[in-house]
Amino acid sequence: MNILVPLGRFFYSLLFIMASLGHFSKETIDYAGAAGVPFPAFLVPLSGVMALLGGLSILLGYKARLGAWLLILFLIPVTFMMHQFWTVTNPEFAMIDQIMFMKNLSLLGAALLITHFGSGPYSIKK
Repeated sequence: MNILVPLGRFFYSLLFIMASLGHFSKETIDYAGAAGVPFPAFLVPLSGVMALLGGLSILLGYKARLGAWLLILFLIPVTFMMHQFWTVTNPEFAMIDQIMFMKNLSLLGAALLITHFGSGPYSIKK
């Protein structure tokens, strides 16, 4: 059953690795700027690098605790700046933002678990 741990790492990291690519597009940078992110031309690509490195670290099990901290540093500002569902007046958009907010909180919880327990079996280096 040890295969469940690397499989879990794969599924968890896939979100960050795939999403990181969009952080280098003009559309994503403009969207974040419109949402009030300061210095979006710098911070959005930086967050993409953090998500990519953190995701790869957890996927490979190489310094996964450090990778999880990168994801925590990524998730906290993104969650609270980009998904302020409590300020959205359109009920449909508020629900989408609330779902995204809660998804990010669960991702944050998983990252905190990885900082404590590490990457587990089948890792390059714990």
